[in-house]
Amino acid sequence: MDKRKVTVVGAGNVGATTAQRIVERGIADVILVDVADGIPQGKALDILQSGPILGFDTRIIGTTAYEQTAGSDIAVITAGLARKPGMSREDLLSANAKIVKGITTELVKHSPDIIIIVVTNPVDLMTYLCAEISGLSKNKVFGMAGVLDSARFRTFIAMELNISVNNVEAFVLGGHGDAMVPLPRLSYVSGKPLTDLLSADKIDALVKRTRDGGAEIVSLLKTGSAYYAPSAAAVEMAEAVLLDKKKTLPCAAYLNGEYGVRGLYVGVPVRLGRNGVDEVVEIELMKDERLAFDKSVQIVRDGVEQLHSLLGKN
Repeated sequence: MDKRKVTVVGAGNVGATTAQRIVERGIADVILVDVADGIPQGKALDILQSGPILGFDTRIIGTTAYEQTAGSDIAVITAGLARKPGMSREDLLSANAKIVKGITTELVKHSPDIIIIVVTNPVDLMTYLCAEISGLSKNKVFGMAGVLDSARFRTFIAMELNISVNNVEAFVLGGHGDAMVPLPRLSYVSGKPLTDLLSADKIDALVKRTRDGGAEIVSLLKTGSAYYAPSAAAVEMAEAVLLDKKKTLPCAAYLNGEYGVRGLYVGVPVRLGRNGVDEVVEIELMKDERLAFDKSVQIVRDGVEQLHSLLGKN
């Protein structure tokens, strides 16, 4: 069997940490790509030299040339501008659209059967753009959103109850960012509904902190944004595909009638396997959840219209 190969585009904090996690786990060889010559090469060499200590034999190469990405099974796109304090994800749209468009073109040129995981924000819109530019089937392009948001929700629940995160199940739907829709009704602690364990006010506070999770870290760091948890989320998704796990994870996925939505990338639970998104998993929403979800979908729809305008489409 040929060795699995993953391209990570962007050698900043998210990209480099994603590449590091993949090779350390021995999941695949990695090509780390960045436009800044020397940065991907240097970081890749540094990561590679930790192999004898940590015991991994997977390889990592840094480059500015997409030719070396040829034959990749998966690409993880992390390149783009990071949010600055006070900047909304929507503010990133114009600059990052240009970046993602160029990257996508190069990726499919050298790996026409590739599966692409988009991390660049605003992720719902960048995933939509990547799918449009790539020409790949929609199941082969999806975005990292709900895995990270759910992890944040689980973290805050575990902190509040002073328990292991492994005992917490939590779900987040909708767009990544201010319009995400955490679902306390479908969140459980050791099999018990979260709504039986915490008051409505306390749950609301945890939901708000989850929704503001990225902004909270940005405000603390002052000069950057989150990357440890986002990289872990991207790797969980990549691993589900590479190892054909058939694992259900919340991702920004293309909807073709599911949840009453068509033609948009929205955060929903999907089953990930070797072919990418094997299935969109539909769950029945209560009235208030449906309203919040529809509001989130509308924000994505408005963003797509703005994206088309920026790209000169009608």
